[in-house]
Amino acid sequence: MTLSYSSTLTDLFNLQRRGIKLGLEHTIKLFDEINNPQNNFISIHVAGTNGKGTTSALIQKILISSGRKVGLYTSPHLIRFNERIRVNGKMISDDDIIEFFNRIQSSIELIKSTFFEVTTAMAFDYFKKQKVDVAVIETGLGGRLDSTNIITPKLSVITPVSLDHQNILGEKITDIAYEKAGIIKKLVPVIVSKQIKEVDKIIIKKAKQQKSKIHRVNYNLLTKVKLNAIGTSFYYDQKKYSIPLIGKHQVENAILALEAVRVFDRTIRLNYCRQGMETIVWPGRMQNLKKNIYFDVSHNLSGIQVTIDTLKKVFPNKKLVALMSLKKGKNINKISILVTNYFKKIYVFNNSSELLMSGKELYKALSGKTNNSIELDSIKNCINKLKSDVKNGYIALIFGSHYIAEEIYKALEISFDAEII
Repeated sequence: MTLSYSSTLTDLFNLQRRGIKLGLEHTIKLFDEINNPQNNFISIHVAGTNGKGTTSALIQKILISSGRKVGLYTSPHLIRFNERIRVNGKMISDDDIIEFFNRIQSSIELIKSTFFEVTTAMAFDYFKKQKVDVAVIETGLGGRLDSTNIITPKLSVITPVSLDHQNILGEKITDIAYEKAGIIKKLVPVIVSKQIKEVDKIIIKKAKQQKSKIHRVNYNLLTKVKLNAIGTSFYYDQKKYSIPLIGKHQVENAILALEAVRVFDRTIRLNYCRQGMETIVWPGRMQNLKKNIYFDVSHNLSGIQVTIDTLKKVFPNKKLVALMSLKKGKNINKISILVTNYFKKIYVFNNSSELLMSGKELYKALSGKTNNSIELDSIKNCINKLKSDVKNGYIALIFGSHYIAEEIYKALEISFDAEII
């Protein structure tokens, strides 16, 4: 039997060897073993390609401000596994993780459950135990066949859909939209962000099949968006809001969260919405780590483009440098074409990660498009180069992956307090 936190996490992460199994068959079996905790709390289900984590966190913060006890399930984490499962912003404890894993370990082996199936079960079991009023649930991958789709939520939310994970979800944008729209349940309202026409058609078709009412964000009500180096302010429906997140895309996440909360409970007061949004802390999203050094976990073509656009908007006359890292399987060719158009220097580093592309692979792709790619032997050396560049007037961006966060914080000697989210 697993007894320690470290050995529990080792056993848990070893389940990743079973890969990703799309479909709810194993999830249903596992949840039956723990008496279907998802039936004990109200939920809001959030899917999409970009912005779904931030939108989920914003919804959670507003609901907490309104006096509710709120669960939040997101993925992946930046530093600690516990970040994925929260109640009123506080992470699940090490002891709760150990207890749950020990309790269902035999079922995990019998059913051959995957890593994400188990973490989803852990989250929902914890929310039941904590007697949350509502849980905000971010999908892991896709939607239709994602483990989180075992819930029947009070509300579904779909953030912008674009190309990502094509090797799993399908090559076409319409394939991906079909998977995301799979979270729409019968008679459950759905809030939809701005989508391209092909995606919108599929969402509308699914909503009609499920007799679900579609609610739209009215972008005509969005005015006076102002960005600076620490946050963004805007007016929506003639009311002013501020968020400590940088970028027009974060404003779009915020107004999507506002509309979601309105549909969820129209009695929630304006001051709760403002308070929730003003106090959000969401690391790794255009996060200002040091003066003129930013970190963003954007990792697909559309997300990286938005991050670069934001940086150019905030610093219109500055030269940019970057430290790039990408997970294996990403479209390095298209991403390298994009980034070489903007950055004067792009640093990559050698690594032995099973998850990340090697420095040599990144350098090879970049060097075919620019002479400004630089391969170094460690993240620390890349960071030292960025520091030097910043002193010479550059703006630095670290981007491409969640999986380098811990090394980045260490290299910059930044403490990471996951409890503050």
